[in-house]
Amino acid sequence: MLCGILFVLYTGMQWEWLPQELGFGSGMTCWRRLRDWNEAGVWQRLHEVLLDELRAAGRLDLSRAVIDSSHVRALKGGPKPGGARPTGAGRAPSTT
Repeated sequence: MLCGILFVLYTGMQWEWLPQELGFGSGMTCWRRLRDWNEAGVWQRLHEVLLDELRAAGRLDLSRAVIDSSHVRALKGGPKPGGARPTGAGRAPSTT
C-alpha cells in the first residue's frame, strides 16, 4: 500500500489509474488507506520520528527550512493587513 500511495503522489496520476500490474493493490484501496492513516495521525507521527532520528544523528540542517501559511496556521487569524499604502503623490503621468 505505501508504495502505491507514494507512486500516485509522486506521479500525480489519478488514484483509479494506478495499474494493478505494479503490485501496489487497487488505487482506491491505496486512497482509502492514505485517508485512514491521515485521520489516525500516522503521517504526523512518521514525520516526528524522522525528524527525531535526523536530529539525534546530527543530520538535521534547519538553515534551509521554510515555513509558509499552508503548513502553519495563524492562530486567531494573524495580523490584519492595513489598506494599500500610496506609492507616490498622485497619479503617474500619462505616456501618450
